[in-house]
Amino acid sequence: MLYAAIRKRSVGYGAAAAGYAAATGSWIYLSELYEDATMPALASVAMVLFVLGPWLFGTVHSLAVRRQVFDVAAPYAPGNEHALAVAQQRRALREQARELAERDPALARELRIGRPDLPRQYDDGGLVDLNRAPAAVIAGLPGLTPALAEQIVRVRDQVGGFVSAEDVSAAASLPPNLTADLAEYGIFLP
Repeated sequence: MLYAAIRKRSVGYGAAAAGYAAATGSWIYLSELYEDATMPALASVAMVLFVLGPWLFGTVHSLAVRRQVFDVAAPYAPGNEHALAVAQQRRALREQARELAERDPALARELRIGRPDLPRQYDDGGLVDLNRAPAAVIAGLPGLTPALAEQIVRVRDQVGGFVSAEDVSAAASLPPNLTADLAEYGIFLP
C-alpha cells in the first residue's frame, strides 16, 4: 500500500499503509510484551487480530486496487484500446529504427532495417527500404499495388535510389495521396 500511495500520490492509500503498519506494529509490541509472561485472553485475541487482520485485509485490498496502481491492461483490452496501443508501439519502433539508420547506416543495413524479406532479429516496426526491397515487399505498403511497386523498382534502378518519400513520388510519378504513407513506412538507406 505504501508503494501504491507513492506511485499514485494518494492520501487514502497512504492511510491504509499506515493502518496496516500500525496493526503489524501492535502485534510485534504485544508479542514482545507477553513473550515470557502468561498472556491474558484479550491480549491473545488482539494478537491474532493484529497478525491476521493486516495480512488478510492487505491482500484483499492489494488485489482490489491492483489495476488502478499498476495500470494493468487486459491482454485483449476492450474496444480498440489494444489495437491503438500496438499501432503506437509500432510507430515508436519505426522512429527508433530511423534514428539508428540516420546515425549509422551501415549498422542499419547489417540489422536489415527495412528488409522484411530477409531473416532478421531487429524489429523496425514495419519499415520498408525503398532503395533495396523487392517489388513484392514494396507492394505490401498501404495504397501500393504490384504495378506501382514494379514502377518504383524500375525507376529506382534507373536513378540509383531515392532520398525521401517525395523523391519516390516525383520520380516514379505516383499519385500524391501515397506520399504520406511512403513517408510513414518507407526508409531510404544509402
